[in-house]
Amino acid sequence: MYMNDFIDTPFDPPQDEHFEQSLRPPGFEDFHGQKKVVDRLMLMVEAAKMRDDVLDHVLLSGPPGLGKTTLSNIIATMAGTTMHTTSGPQIDKAADLAGILTNLQKGDVFFIDEIHRLHPAVEEYLYPAMEDFRLDIIIDSGPSARSIQLNLPKFTLVAATTRAGMLTSPLRSRFGTTNRLDYYSAEELTVIIKRSAKLLKVEIDEGGLLAIGRRSRGTPRIANNLLRWVRDFAQVRANGKITEEVAVAALEMIEIDHDGLDEMDKRILEAAIYKFNGGPVGLSSLAVAIGEDASTLEEVHEPFLIMQGFMKRTPRGRVMMPSAYKKIGAPAPTKSQEDLF
Repeated sequence: MYMNDFIDTPFDPPQDEHFEQSLRPPGFEDFHGQKKVVDRLMLMVEAAKMRDDVLDHVLLSGPPGLGKTTLSNIIATMAGTTMHTTSGPQIDKAADLAGILTNLQKGDVFFIDEIHRLHPAVEEYLYPAMEDFRLDIIIDSGPSARSIQLNLPKFTLVAATTRAGMLTSPLRSRFGTTNRLDYYSAEELTVIIKRSAKLLKVEIDEGGLLAIGRRSRGTPRIANNLLRWVRDFAQVRANGKITEEVAVAALEMIEIDHDGLDEMDKRILEAAIYKFNGGPVGLSSLAVAIGEDASTLEEVHEPFLIMQGFMKRTPRGRVMMPSAYKKIGAPAPTKSQEDLF
């Protein structure tokens, strides 16, 4: 079904600075995907409202762009409370944390993004705040040092992290529930793209939806960014209508192929196969060979390549799988290399 029913003029998109915010679903019923996580959160919110109590602390983990911040906003909206937002690196000292916590009202949601980057000294102050809703602050130092205890209203800490393994056990254990968000299927992403296209008043057919969804690396944020690019391409070169052919041409222009691999992904595969004989190769050596930072390769590119079956990690290093050879048109691995798979 086409979306021209929603078009007032050929192109009347919102301002780009409001793009992400405008496309975020306002409620659980509009949030597509992550069904198990959404069902759990809906039940928790409903139970807390029935008891007229404050929602328990919630930890959301998973790769970037899957909806952790969006779910946090929805939790606050559905609970009928205010959300206060910060991130781990922004809280440098205990006074910063105290300033935020003392301004909370009962039932408010305190959202900390990238909580794994919280300073250890600040994290210690967070423990009693989460467990007993109190804050112990040390004033002065040396012989004149004294402790002051501040009582806090009951609040809900919602934390997001892309590196759950970096959280300390004492912090992780203080969350009532831990929820991991997984990558989306292409079918789930087409529903999200369809909703975004409706909000942006963009005409798109089913072929265009699938073409973008299959190239979005299982991530709604990437899907919405690609939709914005394809929208611009269609506006200039296709009279504003996004078909499968238009979407494919737009995405090929930015070197994203039908598997969702970009130029850097292909350089990683080519370097590993042609320069290191398919592996095993260490992360640092591979990063130097392609001229990319090792942490960027590990956190941005590797997860998708591994998820798609092009690469695997072994104790000896990264090894290319048979599908990687097929992808770049390289000769099939020898028998000795196949023993590594």
